[in-house]
Amino acid sequence: MKALHKNNLYCWSLFDEARNIDFHSYLWVREGGNIAFDPLPLTAHDREHLNSLGDLHAIIISNSDHVRHAEHLAAETGAEIWGPAAEKESFPIACARWLSEGKALVDGLDLYSLSGSKTAGELAFVIEKDTLITGDLIRAHKGGSLCMLPDAKLKDIVKAKESVVRLASIGGIHAILPGDGWPVFRDGDKVLSELIEVATK
Repeated sequence: MKALHKNNLYCWSLFDEARNIDFHSYLWVREGGNIAFDPLPLTAHDREHLNSLGDLHAIIISNSDHVRHAEHLAAETGAEIWGPAAEKESFPIACARWLSEGKALVDGLDLYSLSGSKTAGELAFVIEKDTLITGDLIRAHKGGSLCMLPDAKLKDIVKAKESVVRLASIGGIHAILPGDGWPVFRDGDKVLSELIEVATK
C-alpha cells in the first residue's frame, strides 16, 4: 500500500481504463483496530502490508456502488462491515452496523450523509478533523482539482450541489481522498472552494 500525507493513512488502487483514472481504497491505522474504506481487491503485497499494520476492526462502505471487495476482506480478517443507513433496505450485502450523519462509532471520525448523488445517503468521512474521504459525488479526474459526478448520474442536481457546499463549509480540511481519481494532499479547503465556484455556476 502507498503511504499518504499522514503516517496513519494508506491507500491501495486499481486503474479503471474506461474512466482513465485510479479507483482507491483507504486504510486508517488507529488504536482499537484499523478501519478500511471502500476496499478494492488487494495484491499479495498489499495484503501482507495490511496485515503488518495490525488488526482490521471495520470496513466502512460509502455507498452501494462501492461494495467492491468488502465481503471477501471481512471474511479474511473478521472485520465488521458498516454501511450507509439510507440504503439499509436495498444494500447488496449484509452489514453489522448502519451509519448516518454525525459522530461515528470510533473517536476521530465524523460522518456526513449526502443527498442527490446516484445512491441515497452516500457517506463522506472526515478523519481527525483534517482529511476528507469521499465516495462517488466528489471525485478528481485531473490532478490538483476536484469535480462532481456527471449530472446525468445524479438523482437531484440541486441537492447534490448543496451537499458539496456543505462539505466545503466544514473548514480545516487539508487533504481530500476521493474514491475515484486524484487525491489532494494540500490546501483542501481551497480546492473545495474552487469546486463550489464551478458547481454553483
